Amino acid sequence: MLKPVKLQEPILVTSGALLLALATSVLLMPQATLWLEEWGQSKLERQLTEAGQQPSEVFPLASLPLKQREIKLQELATTSPNILERSRARYLLAADLIARYEGGPALRQLEGLEKDYPQLAPYILLKRGRAHELSNEPKQAQATWKQLLKDYPDSPAVVEALYYLGRYDAQYWNQAIAQFPQHPRSLDIARERLKKNPQQLPLLRLLAKYAPTDLETKAIRDRLVKDYAEQLTATDWEAIASGYWERGEYGKAASAYPKAPPTPRNRYRAARGLQLDGKLEAAKSAYQRMIKAFPQAEETGLALRRLASLSTPEPAISYLDRVIAQFPKEAPAALLQKAKLLDSRDPKAAAQARKALLTRYPNSDVAAEYRWQMAEKFAADGDLIKAWQWAQPITSNNPDSDLAPKAGFWVGKWAEQLGRSRDANKAFQHVLGKYPQSYYAWRSAVQLGWPVGDFTSLRQLSPALDKPMGRTQPPAGSATFQELYHLGQDGDAWRLFQAETAKRKELTVEEQFTDALLKLNRGHNLAGINQIWGLKEQKTPAEQQQWQELRQTSEYWHSLFPFPFYDAIVNWSQKRQLNPVLVTSLIRQESRFEPEIRSPVGATGLMQVMPATGRWIADKLNLKDYSLTNPEHNINLGTWYLDHTHKEYGDNSLLAVASYNAGPGNVAKWVKKYGLDDFDQFVENIPFPETRGYVESVFGNYWNYLRIYNPEMRNLVRRNN
Repeated sequence: MLKPVKLQEPILVTSGALLLALATSVLLMPQATLWLEEWGQSKLERQLTEAGQQPSEVFPLASLPLKQREIKLQELATTSPNILERSRARYLLAADLIARYEGGPALRQLEGLEKDYPQLAPYILLKRGRAHELSNEPKQAQATWKQLLKDYPDSPAVVEALYYLGRYDAQYWNQAIAQFPQHPRSLDIARERLKKNPQQLPLLRLLAKYAPTDLETKAIRDRLVKDYAEQLTATDWEAIASGYWERGEYGKAASAYPKAPPTPRNRYRAARGLQLDGKLEAAKSAYQRMIKAFPQAEETGLALRRLASLSTPEPAISYLDRVIAQFPKEAPAALLQKAKLLDSRDPKAAAQARKALLTRYPNSDVAAEYRWQMAEKFAADGDLIKAWQWAQPITSNNPDSDLAPKAGFWVGKWAEQLGRSRDANKAFQHVLGKYPQSYYAWRSAVQLGWPVGDFTSLRQLSPALDKPMGRTQPPAGSATFQELYHLGQDGDAWRLFQAETAKRKELTVEEQFTDALLKLNRGHNLAGINQIWGLKEQKTPAEQQQWQELRQTSEYWHSLFPFPFYDAIVNWSQKRQLNPVLVTSLIRQESRFEPEIRSPVGATGLMQVMPATGRWIADKLNLKDYSLTNPEHNINLGTWYLDHTHKEYGDNSLLAVASYNAGPGNVAKWVKKYGLDDFDQFVENIPFPETRGYVESVFGNYWNYLRIYNPEMRNLVRRNN
């Protein structure tokens, strides 16, 4: 069983295989071999190959604070028999010295390093130039960066050199923007220039196009629309409209998209934006124009369904019949939409539409949703046999539907209530085997008697966790990028990866995952986690297969369920006698580990504490000076409140977590109305969809942290598969 034991730190396992791959990928390519021969470094080639067969001692040090790693790095830089390890240690020491503005000592570490470390030669010159600059030697700094431009003209580091040189001569900044407009450094240049002179249309256009999700770009889009509308091209309007759309400003997007190139997507979004902005008559007209202009486009099927939802029954049915006849992707939803319209007008025709949905599109998500609605209806009426019969096909016909694990679990629950324990166990085992990542896998594990903790017992647990200390291996990017990444040079690694992928309209699944990893490493946890979660929305079968393969790796799950602020969470959880995995799971749901995030109603920080609640708790703790955006303070206050809600409900974590979201008053009403005879049914009965989803997400997180990091659960899940 899971016992209340101290959380364990695992022994770090470094990746010798990674180093071998990095070294041999460079050395075995013909052009790389020729390059090394030109350097006359056959000995270096052998040493790099040998180094690749060894676990790196430097890479793990990159995750430590500067002071903690300094002595070990100095030792490796001078005494390691491995030339690659010595070079890595010297580079990292130089980077640390530059971070402390110690140019002279950094220069000594960098002296001649490019000869021993050719893989990072351009970046060594970048560092050397910066070290000269810190040593008050601007001429040497500029000469070094110019040498980089001459010796490595094809390296993305060229833009970094142009950025530094541009601080002395503006022509280099002009060159960077002209030749590399998408590079992060070019965008930095645009921002710096706009601070001095905001009236620069080309730079405003640049940021609107290449930095659409930046917070500051929101104001830039508004300025472009207000002050420069007559000077904007159709391409400019498309960038502005897409930026508004991605930020959820649908009314503004609806105004911008008609001026963008007349593509089906742009015209659909113009109409949909009007609908979401509440301008329904204008939306109807926009849909009609779009449908007339693009009668065969993929987006037209969805546009017809949207138009039907805004129309009276007779024309709506006509629109839906067109969808059913011409657009198979939208046909299942159109059949169900048509059936609902016909329920009061022609029940027989409504039944035929639903039958067509189940017979013609049994594998569609819409069919699964309809089946589940019927299963719930029969279960509520007490007819568990029919509920079972309606739910069972979801697990076979719609195995990839979000409803499949839920349907499988409830088939087990209903079988159990009917006294068919064997069928129940088979259903629970199916959910655990097929959908091990789901909330319903945890509920199935509870039903099967696994030692995972239930709502009434998991508060006191402190599961042992094998929390990896090393960095997750990115599956994409050049060997140079990989080297910078594992050295912890996150800024350089991020800019290099952006440069390597900037000209591609669509990134591969592996590149999207790598980009998300970089966000996580730079502390952008919300964006990183959500990007990894969004990888499931792949368009083509090949991309879906790539995503499925990625999901089989530990790197995927470690990144989707990370441990930011681990020490603070464990510390305050132990003080409150709370399960630290539960606290981690709640924080992941509340804020995605973003310490400064604020909700629309003012909830702030990691545990989304309301300011008034924070003041109330702080008064009880006699805490005079605190900040809700300070992780330590926020976790202190949030765990106090979670402990409080547990005490309110006799340490029932279901009610405590529901109360954390919806408030104790609402939970008390639900307990009185629905009772607690069946916790799973209580969750289903929660009348607030947000709170019901919140409860399932928090405990789904809890289960995933267990199955990923707890050795006992990991082994049980593997054996069940």
